[in-house]
Amino acid sequence: MPAQISVVVPTLNAEPALGPCFGALMEGLELGLIRELIVSDGGSEDSTSALAQAWGAEVLHGPASRGGQLQRGVVAARGEWLLILHADTVLRAGWTEAVRKHLEHPQAAGWFRLSFDQSGIAAAIVASWANLRSKLGLPYGDQGLLIHRDLYHAVGGFPDQPLMEDVALARALRGKLVALDAVAVTSAAKYRRQGWLRRGGLNLWTLLRYATGTPPERLARAYNR
Repeated sequence: MPAQISVVVPTLNAEPALGPCFGALMEGLELGLIRELIVSDGGSEDSTSALAQAWGAEVLHGPASRGGQLQRGVVAARGEWLLILHADTVLRAGWTEAVRKHLEHPQAAGWFRLSFDQSGIAAAIVASWANLRSKLGLPYGDQGLLIHRDLYHAVGGFPDQPLMEDVALARALRGKLVALDAVAVTSAAKYRRQGWLRRGGLNLWTLLRYATGTPPERLARAYNR
């Protein structure tokens, strides 16, 4: 079977995270699952682009809007399947088995169980909440998304917005999302920096504001502050 998966990664000053993220993908490359790696950069001022090219990625450049960056990445992708990953997410070893099984089900999109690169009660609670939220139909982008390109286009794809583009797509995919038996380990750096309670509260408040109609651009300004 020819390689079917195009991996699309949006980046912005993501140089420190790329090595672990891309290194974990080698498992899929060695097994013939991954066709290409596409990095859609939003104007990085570090060595993100050079490092991505050194890993063999095709690097696209454009304005910094995660939804727009993902749109550009998907347009450039040639694979039958899309694996959307954040740059600070690392797929845990053995992920290819679950992905290979999911390739037999193009009518559904798959998300990975979330874990953090830090142990402890706070990390376990936040990860458990994220996985429960995902089972209820709302996985976030840091959990990865494996989706057939036909299904992606059928539901309208990612909107060009700077935040909550993952929530918008998850809403469009309601009833077509399934959990993969594999783990995505994401960075806890923002939680360590801001505090687990404060960061978790900010995430929930942002989701509630988005659900009640606050424009993503306004949310992004507040979120980034």
